Amino acid sequence: MRLAPLLLTLATPLAAQDCGAPIPDFKAGLRVEAVAMGVPANTVDAFLADARIDPAVLAADRAQGVFQLDFVTFSRRLISTARIENGRAMSDRHDATFDAIEAQFGIPRGVLLAFWAFETDYGAIQGDFNTRNALFTLAHDCRRPELFRPELLAAMQLFDRGDFDLATTGAWAGEIGQVQMLPRDIIAHGTDGDGDGRIDLKTSAPDALMSGAALLSALGWRADEPALQEITVPDTLDWARTGLNHPASAADWAALGVAGRNAPLPELDGAVVLPMGRNGPAFMAYPNFEIYFEWNQSFTYVLTAAYFATRLAGAPVYDAGNPDPGLSGDQMIALQDRLTALGHDVGGSDGILGEKTREAVQIEQERLGLPADAWPTADLLARL
Repeated sequence: MRLAPLLLTLATPLAAQDCGAPIPDFKAGLRVEAVAMGVPANTVDAFLADARIDPAVLAADRAQGVFQLDFVTFSRRLISTARIENGRAMSDRHDATFDAIEAQFGIPRGVLLAFWAFETDYGAIQGDFNTRNALFTLAHDCRRPELFRPELLAAMQLFDRGDFDLATTGAWAGEIGQVQMLPRDIIAHGTDGDGDGRIDLKTSAPDALMSGAALLSALGWRADEPALQEITVPDTLDWARTGLNHPASAADWAALGVAGRNAPLPELDGAVVLPMGRNGPAFMAYPNFEIYFEWNQSFTYVLTAAYFATRLAGAPVYDAGNPDPGLSGDQMIALQDRLTALGHDVGGSDGILGEKTREAVQIEQERLGLPADAWPTADLLARL
């Protein structure tokens, strides 16, 4: 689910100005802005005439508890033998498309296969929310209107050029097609991958895959470089040096006893990632790993997607280790409240162990003389 689109130069002044307004006023504001962008008034009127708030979209937006799961639980839920086998079958079926992507963009096929699998189960489940209403609802809602109002306006642009049907369905957050792209990204990076002269992200796998690759490339994907690798770490490692905010060279990590579990470390800067602390799985994240966060902002989702890409490329199952028990959702919220009170910016108390919370946990662990591995436990919560 992509929630951080590459911004286009669209006329979106004060994008949140009309959020929460009465629906007629909200539509009137959208009409003025869309017309100013060059969308004909009659097109805007046709697009907005039957647009409505969808309560199911709001419910889905508020109910993302799956991201509260720890990495091992989450990854085992998303990655199955069937998904791996289907991924390899899809790789063979669309071999020419993946070869073209690797030649043009330097993006390994496993990366796109992982997104394809997680977003829509290789195109089989693309979502049944009406896309216009989903974007209309989220643009009107005052939680993130600055993100969704421009997407709604971009959908009007697609509608104006005949590339958007008002009956289009997709994910609750307005993404469309087999790899789930938002309207602004479709405008900027939609690609005709099958050569039929049309861009159809819902029914054409080559179109969807090439469009996704074009987007990742534009976001800064570094060609022919890995994103993630499983590693082994010594018990003597200074845990305060781990985390995405502490990258170092391969030589530096090797000197500290860090090694690739299944292959040597490449000559790249990387960061040691311990999703469940020093006793759990261990990975090295390279610069391309950061690009995943432009697709989805959940740390656990991103790590699982990047890991699944390595599995599709032949890597073995990670060593889960024996991590210390984590916190429940309520305990995580209590921890985030306490961290906020101590002056840390954790991005709100949502019960999700994201990167900001991890960084704050690591700082507090170091202050308290605990192993600073960024994995919060009941002991840490009690001490705080």
